[in-house]
Amino acid sequence: MTESAKKVAEQTEDRLEKVAKNVRERFDRVTEGRFTDKIKNGGFADQVDHGIDQGRNEARRRKQGGSER
Repeated sequence: MTESAKKVAEQTEDRLEKVAKNVRERFDRVTEGRFTDKIKNGGFADQVDHGIDQGRNEARRRKQGGSER
C-alpha cells in the first residue's frame, strides 16, 4: 500500500469507530428508558391508577344494574 492509501484507510477506520461508538451510545439511551424496565424497577409503584379503579367500579355497576332487571 502506498502512504496515501494507508492514511485513507486509517481515517476510514477512525470514522467507523466513531460511528460505532455513537450507535452504541444512542442504543443505550433508547433502551435505558424502556417502560418495562421502569415497571420492573418499581418506577410506578407509588402511583395510583384511578382509571382502572373507575373502570372496575363502572363494570360492577353495570353488572349489578343488569341483574336487577
